[in-house]
Amino acid sequence: EFLEPVEPKPVCRVTQRQLNITVQKKESNWWERLTKQEKRPLFLAPDFDRWLDESDAEMELKEKEEEKINKMKIESRVPKDPFKHLKKGYLIMYNLVQFLGFSWIFVNMTVRLFILGKDSFYDTFHTISDMMYFCQTLALMEIMNSLIGLVRSPLIPAIVQVFGRNFVLFVILGSLEEMQSKPVVFFIFYFWSITELFRYPYYMLSCIGIEWKPLTWLRYTVWIPLYPLGGLAEAVCIVQSIPIFSETGKFSLGLPNPLNVTIQFPFVLQIYLIALFLGLFVNFRHLYKQRKHHLGPKKRKMK
Repeated sequence: EFLEPVEPKPVCRVTQRQLNITVQKKESNWWERLTKQEKRPLFLAPDFDRWLDESDAEMELKEKEEEKINKMKIESRVPKDPFKHLKKGYLIMYNLVQFLGFSWIFVNMTVRLFILGKDSFYDTFHTISDMMYFCQTLALMEIMNSLIGLVRSPLIPAIVQVFGRNFVLFVILGSLEEMQSKPVVFFIFYFWSITELFRYPYYMLSCIGIEWKPLTWLRYTVWIPLYPLGGLAEAVCIVQSIPIFSETGKFSLGLPNPLNVTIQFPFVLQIYLIALFLGLFVNFRHLYKQRKHHLGPKKRKMK
């Protein structure tokens, strides 16, 4: 029989070595002894590794109270955002729309691949481009979200990914009909869509404070094979477009012009190829850090 009242339901934990039973006091105050009887039972022995005397117990309670007070002070200093729920609703809707868009692309391409086989490679652009235009135009909002602080994602990786994809989609594929029937278009769209199937649901659940561990693992793992493959497909697309731009002279700046300089667009594309791999390195570095943070071993705090 304990000296003072305790919580009726103790917490039990069984290990290979022992049974741990934790009994919680109803009131956090100092007890002169454990049991009502003054003489300690023979079977009872203290664990001195976890022993607290009266001064230690008082200090621990004081520290907990101070921690609570400090937390309340910090929370009171932070101004409440009147648009918090509106921002959260916008982010949920944005990620949901993008998820649905890329899901449509992935399912459509997969079904056509099973039905038509390799023939589906050659008309991917004409079948999928409208939805891909929509999703990638909407993706510009990711830069804005990061810029105005709606999300904590760094700005540079967002710019690299969004502008890199849109350059390939709008400038190369959108402007050259000869490129639109190339098989490489299938692989570019397919790699992009698979990546986003896990990224957008992860962000959507994060907005409402839910973390589903399998989805977190997929979000920070599938990019390892898909980003290099996507980058390689984009590079192949650029290399294939260079002879066509050289022949047509499209986007090249010839003489005479106000700047009095000649700029050949194929040369710009060769420079862009270098920038493409530098951008991949930037995103790889960012995603590796994120993966280490979310999936790496948690550091234990030293007491």
